[in-house]
Amino acid sequence: MDKALDIEKCDLQCQENNTEHYTEENGVDRLVVRRGRPFSVLLHLRQGSHAQPGTNVTLSVETGPIPCRESGTKATFDVGSAVDESCWSATMSVPTDDTVCLTISSPADAPIGKYKLLMGHINGTSLCEFVMLFNPWCSRDAVYMENEEEREEYVLAQDGIIYRGVPPRFKELAWTFGQFEPGILDICLRILDENPKFVHDAKQDCAARADPVYVTRVLSAMINCSDDRGVLMGSWSDYSFGVKPSYWTGSEDILRQWNYTNCLPVRYGQCWVFAAVNCTVSRALGIPCRVITNYDSAHDCNCNLLMEYIYNEDNKEIGDDSIWNYHCWVESWMTRPDLKEGFGGWQASDPTPQEQSEGVFCCGPVPLSAIKNGELTMKYDAPFVYAEVNADVVVYVTKKTGEKRKVLENTKEVGHDISTKAVGKDERLDITNLYKYPEGSEEERMVFEKAKHQNKLAQKSEEPEVQIKIKIAKSTMIGTDFHVFVVVKNNSPTTKTFLLLCYARVQHYNGTIGDKCGFAGVPDLKIDPSQSTATPLTVEYSKYGPTITDDRMIKVKAILMDSETRKFHKEVKTIVLDTPPITIKIAGVPKVNQKLTADIALQNPLPVPLQDCIFTIHGVRLTAGQSIVQKIGTVNPKEYAATKVEFSPTAPGKKKLVVAFDSDKLSNISAFETIVITD
Repeated sequence: MDKALDIEKCDLQCQENNTEHYTEENGVDRLVVRRGRPFSVLLHLRQGSHAQPGTNVTLSVETGPIPCRESGTKATFDVGSAVDESCWSATMSVPTDDTVCLTISSPADAPIGKYKLLMGHINGTSLCEFVMLFNPWCSRDAVYMENEEEREEYVLAQDGIIYRGVPPRFKELAWTFGQFEPGILDICLRILDENPKFVHDAKQDCAARADPVYVTRVLSAMINCSDDRGVLMGSWSDYSFGVKPSYWTGSEDILRQWNYTNCLPVRYGQCWVFAAVNCTVSRALGIPCRVITNYDSAHDCNCNLLMEYIYNEDNKEIGDDSIWNYHCWVESWMTRPDLKEGFGGWQASDPTPQEQSEGVFCCGPVPLSAIKNGELTMKYDAPFVYAEVNADVVVYVTKKTGEKRKVLENTKEVGHDISTKAVGKDERLDITNLYKYPEGSEEERMVFEKAKHQNKLAQKSEEPEVQIKIKIAKSTMIGTDFHVFVVVKNNSPTTKTFLLLCYARVQHYNGTIGDKCGFAGVPDLKIDPSQSTATPLTVEYSKYGPTITDDRMIKVKAILMDSETRKFHKEVKTIVLDTPPITIKIAGVPKVNQKLTADIALQNPLPVPLQDCIFTIHGVRLTAGQSIVQKIGTVNPKEYAATKVEFSPTAPGKKKLVVAFDSDKLSNISAFETIVITD
């Protein structure tokens, strides 16, 4: 019987086990394993006690506050002669007279979380505690990912790049996910324990943690705080009592602050912050995950798959739909046994609170293959995600009589250049083909039919009668004045006269329009057949500087009306202003525990001084888990903000030193330097 084992101590062999389970980055002071893969513990017996081969030993494992065999959160099993991969099982060996080695195997569909290992049938002796994670290395696990390079990128990589800006001027934001930094795993497990489903029914919630679909949906709700004790509060205007979302360049500080304040929401986040924190938690729990960016992303409020811009006769917008310059969400890799075959692989989910799903502000997971093929009945939230990448744009003018007239339609504006970081390199990977077929293709037509979308316009091959384009200067450095040109070409056989109005306005990345910062108008623009004209618009810093947001976006809209036919034409272009580069120069030998120095500098491009200038520097296993803050103070025009920092790497490998700059008039600027650290 198992009482014959008089145990003095239990050696969890964390170094060996964690290395075998790809969790050694969590540290080797605790046992962290992945389901579906055996692990071993060594029992040291008290002096004078001996174990004999064939000794009968019974073990139990349990997780959650109400462990239950029926729900799969508790299992009791006898040590046998071989492990059974389909269930909890164990074998025993006797390396020496006073030690016993237990090899324990878990099923690949066991719930994740904190576990206790006990010996005995009833009121067993506690041997140890351990953490169980999803296992992308196990072919029987729902999150199995076959390619090793992809596992390295989507599970193990602690830093990455998030794309913002406007194509083709993509803006890279280096982000530290930090999923293996000290204490982060416990915070991620706490997020699961704070979710309302756990509070309402802990027994059922812990059992459901066997399913990555369930866990992913819980995370989508818990990363925002709209319905619960979630991590982040969103704000797109007022940042009182918190920090601007552009301040963040990593997930660690956000998660630690949430945990330290006993689950008070961290102020503030926007889409890329929500997505990045979600990615950190998913990777920490073992779910392969990546952050993606969709450009010209639609927010369809009424689920009709149309972006309806409605203007009154004074050109004031009165509709609710909106198109964000870009929007970030996450994709997680898993099978979908809850759906019919063919819908496994990447699943989109979105933690940014936009619309409610089943009464909660969450979105997904929904298979990318369902979005691409117009399968809008697939769980979860397929119509909303489908509209984000596929909605048509329709512009109406409402007259004072109440008549609503359609004046413009665009089938290609929404959903393009969908981007994520490439595997193993700091480059952009375009994954638009995973969400949609090429515009105008036969497959796209079929998908729209399946989606019951009857508003798609037939594309015309003939050259339009009038062409209107907006061209911008090569350099649009913030702090300078620059020119924009509205080019109009008359392709008709007759001379035409137009009314041309061109506006420049400050814009937020979510499509919200701010103050006007430029205007040009030509009441009688006459253009001969096959000729074109270029009308200049000057955008001055004195006008955009006081109200420009951290996104540094300016929306230029040109409206052209044929004076004879009263037909409207419209062109819109969003300009992302250039920013000065942060230079990072590393000095020293890049070896573990050897001091390195970084010289950091940025030139003030504005015609006015910058106040309260700060550099924030951090890197996984470079800055000891803490951000280094260097206060610079005031920097006059054309002068440099400069600093020097010292740090000592604590682990070998390719690391990113991330530097962010902040000030009163210029912020949301970051850069990184990749350093290869050797032993």
